[in-house]
Amino acid sequence: MNILVSLLVLSALIFFHELGHYLAARFVGVRVDVFSIGFGKKLFSFYKFNTQWSISAIPLGGYVKMKGQDDSDPSKKNYDADSYTTKTPIQRIFILLAGPLANFVLAFFMYFIIALGSPNVLSPVIGNIVENSPAYEAGLKTNDTILSINGIKTDTWEDMAKLISSSNGTLNIKIKRDNFIEFKTLTPKISETKNMFNETVQRKMIGIGSAGVTHPLELNAIETVKFAVDKTIFASTMIFTGLQKLVVGDVPANELGGVISIVKVTSDAAEAGWMSVLFFAALISVNLGVLNLLPIPALDGGHIMFNLYEMIFRQPASEAIVMKLTIAGWAILFSLMGLGLYNDVNRLMG
Repeated sequence: MNILVSLLVLSALIFFHELGHYLAARFVGVRVDVFSIGFGKKLFSFYKFNTQWSISAIPLGGYVKMKGQDDSDPSKKNYDADSYTTKTPIQRIFILLAGPLANFVLAFFMYFIIALGSPNVLSPVIGNIVENSPAYEAGLKTNDTILSINGIKTDTWEDMAKLISSSNGTLNIKIKRDNFIEFKTLTPKISETKNMFNETVQRKMIGIGSAGVTHPLELNAIETVKFAVDKTIFASTMIFTGLQKLVVGDVPANELGGVISIVKVTSDAAEAGWMSVLFFAALISVNLGVLNLLPIPALDGGHIMFNLYEMIFRQPASEAIVMKLTIAGWAILFSLMGLGLYNDVNRLMG
């Protein structure tokens, strides 16, 4: 059942991505011949709005086939008024950007719904304390709740950690201990720790760990919108940074995951409830948006690159070059998919 939920989530994210392309194409007057979720043999299809809507056997992606556009053979063009070919580079870029944009907008709405559901977040309650650390020397104790740092309220563990890592000099900390308010003064020390990419980094710390206490995050209307915006931006930045580190070798290639990892993580999230599914679905949606913006000819970003070339040089790129780069793009894409699948199988086999 959870695997079915995973496939439905993945299909829904792909549907919204392709719907972005579809609506943008129709908006600028391009005919869409096929709108497909999945690849390969068609399992179900119907014809509406001059488009064949299909669900295909391999649920690992989707596509919209616009009149005058054929990724399998870029040399095939159509010069009718409702063809993709006859539209200006700006109009084509608008169509191409609409897919990734749909994923970012969808992620925003999922984070917005999560915020409305009052998700549980870590409270700034101290668990373990490192001996001889600034917190230890200042007299902080297990189960102390940090209320504010330098007069700035700390509602969550994340708020507190950010204030500490970005601080300068001495910190004035307000805590609650056994229903009494106390004040402590300490200076953070720069220590080694691991970031989200498992890299060793230097960060200002005071030597405390979380007690694992959580509380519902209650937000007003403005805070709810800000939560959704912040989470969408954070997810986008994290994925861009992760890709950059993967390319330069800071993150090993065996960390790359494929569709099996996506299905497994979403399946595990389904066991934890609808909010966990939405969290991972939002992250995967942002991931789809970011990956499709990469300048690889087989992806939206590659097509945007060709159209930018046409805008700058006032002529389309050579068909021979487009064909060669497209083939190279597909080779890169299938290689990455193959590597992700290989890593997934290795993880499953331990």
